[in-house]
Amino acid sequence: MPITVVRTRAALRSAIASRLAEMARPIAVVDAEHLTMHRTAAPSLGLVPTMGALHDGHRRLAEAAVAGNDVVVASIFVNPLQFGDPVDLERYPRTLEADVALLEEAGVDIAFAPGLEEMYPGGEPLVRVTAGPLASKWEGASRPGHFDGVCTVVAKLFHLAMPGPAAGGSTAYRAYFGQKDAQQVAIVQRMVRDLDFPVEIVPVPIVRAEDGLALSSRNQFLSEQDREAALVLSRALRLVESRARAREPLNPDDAVALIRSQPGVELDYFEVVDPGTLEPLAVNCRETPFTGEALAIVAAQVGPVRLIDNMPLRAL
Repeated sequence: MPITVVRTRAALRSAIASRLAEMARPIAVVDAEHLTMHRTAAPSLGLVPTMGALHDGHRRLAEAAVAGNDVVVASIFVNPLQFGDPVDLERYPRTLEADVALLEEAGVDIAFAPGLEEMYPGGEPLVRVTAGPLASKWEGASRPGHFDGVCTVVAKLFHLAMPGPAAGGSTAYRAYFGQKDAQQVAIVQRMVRDLDFPVEIVPVPIVRAEDGLALSSRNQFLSEQDREAALVLSRALRLVESRARAREPLNPDDAVALIRSQPGVELDYFEVVDPGTLEPLAVNCRETPFTGEALAIVAAQVGPVRLIDNMPLRAL
């Protein structure tokens, strides 16, 4: 079935209800007296929030949602609350036609592409969701207010796409986020937990180009020389990952030195943190053998573009 593109909240709710009704499945139930009855099994709904300018990383998100759910909705909305720099907001790519084509190829059922007034009637919201202490570090320190904007728009999307009551029981509701934005994933997971959103958050692993660069909508702004320089980020991450797998001391100072030796790359941070709290590891991973699990995170300015990347660390 072709993808349905909707622009309004009312049309989104109507399209979701219609698709869920189409996907409801009759199932046989045998009671204690061995009498067979039939009822309707509630289908599942997957949500993929995006800002558009979609690439193969987003395709992987959509495919994961399609594989795990009966009905899938993807949103395409460039959220101004996430941008501190008006120039950055203005130059963010808008490629709706190509985005819808990618989503349709991935099997998405509904694309929600609201305008600014539809998403924020009457202007930017006066009441917003605050991301709290998790947003005060790393990307939050460099982009004040960014994660408040993320939480506010994601909370709205969770509500707008939330499935209604189902005759056969509760509809499973899942939302898919890319692990490349590890801090965003941690914050959204915490928001869902702290504010009791009835949605399961499903992180999807980073998708990388053949040369190792993490896919990002911002990569298109890199020159050929800048892109080559940016590969030092994934090399630094793989350095500490190999040490973690071998249960060796991580000594992330070596990764920092590697990045700083690369012309054209200005390092913001490179740190090994707890995946849930994003706090630096309490144990000394510079001199003592690494055990357990952690997350290596990095951010750097490469030419005109700020890039982030990360790598899960596990001792084998």
